[in-house]
Amino acid sequence: MFHIILHQPEIPQNTGSIGRLCVSNNAKLHLIHPLGFETGDYYLRRAGLDYWEHLNPTHYDSWDHFLAAHPEMRLWFFSTKATRRHTEVKFQEGDGLVFGRETVGLPETLIKAHPDSLVRIPMVGDFHRSLNLAQAAAVGLYEALRQTQGW
Repeated sequence: MFHIILHQPEIPQNTGSIGRLCVSNNAKLHLIHPLGFETGDYYLRRAGLDYWEHLNPTHYDSWDHFLAAHPEMRLWFFSTKATRRHTEVKFQEGDGLVFGRETVGLPETLIKAHPDSLVRIPMVGDFHRSLNLAQAAAVGLYEALRQTQGW
């Protein structure tokens, strides 16, 4: 099982879509608070469809609470500031894929604390800041599954 960790997500539709992704691929969703929405939000439920009732995401008051609950989890931090591509790392079952907020990405403190675990998803267009959060989570998870499932 892989873990998708969303650090303070802001847009309910993205989190709903990522919840659906997790259910469809036996991944666990972890939500680091504060969230930019309520978990009963219509748009979150709409994007997650009937998958959301099968998800059972785990909530954490802070990043420190998440780390205390999962001290041994190997983590990969997805950021446009990384130099290593997500396809250049060797994913393992049980890894956590960490994604930041839609508007600002991961906090600088996490980026500086984990320089050897930063990865990026390459983009070839002339104008780009980053992919949509749900798209990035899907790209990251499917690469991890491709490597470990032999797809």
